[in-house]
Amino acid sequence: MSDVLAVTGLKRSFEQGGVRIDVLRGVDFAVKQGEIVALLGPSGSGKSTLLQAVGLLEGGFEGDIRIEGQPAASADDKERTRLRRERLGFVYQFHHLLPDFSAAENVVLPQLINGATRADAQARAESLLGALGLDQRLTHRPSKLSGGEQQRVAVARALAIRPALVLADEPTGNLDEATADLVLDEFLRLVREEAGAALVATHNERLAARMDRVLRLHDGVLT
Repeated sequence: MSDVLAVTGLKRSFEQGGVRIDVLRGVDFAVKQGEIVALLGPSGSGKSTLLQAVGLLEGGFEGDIRIEGQPAASADDKERTRLRRERLGFVYQFHHLLPDFSAAENVVLPQLINGATRADAQARAESLLGALGLDQRLTHRPSKLSGGEQQRVAVARALAIRPALVLADEPTGNLDEATADLVLDEFLRLVREEAGAALVATHNERLAARMDRVLRLHDGVLT
């Protein structure tokens, strides 16, 4: 299978109080089509920094990032924005749903931005939310949904554009254990059904063990 994501020699440093802090110290890895990879490490190990780099959300990095073979780290702002919009899906620990829009509308909007018709976007939203057990909650705003329901909507939103790669940063970290297991079950199933790939940052060994492969980040390097 081809590499959806290939990272080579990725480095990131910060200056703090006149001291140089090396957060990433030459990271190399790849994620293949259909693969779900756990990025495991304690808080402060650099997991979020690595996801921000791969997600093209921040500059200041050294090294090479390729998404579906396309150079991304060296791309200009317009191309990086296009890659984020069309090829990447994001799920965060906190759902970041738009509070004034319904569950379905939160899933429809990124599709409209990508040029889908409203009818197709609505059908896709209803299909994904239905698969996540939310077919009776389509018109509810986030404030009327439980934490687990909100995170399921966030999963549907991330998958709505059929991204090549989903990046998830502690996607169940704000949920109780039972709800976290349920949301992760549905997330893993949908990613596999959509034939995409995912990189999931977590500090939870038990959850990481349920994925296809585990990368451990320690002191800025992968093991």
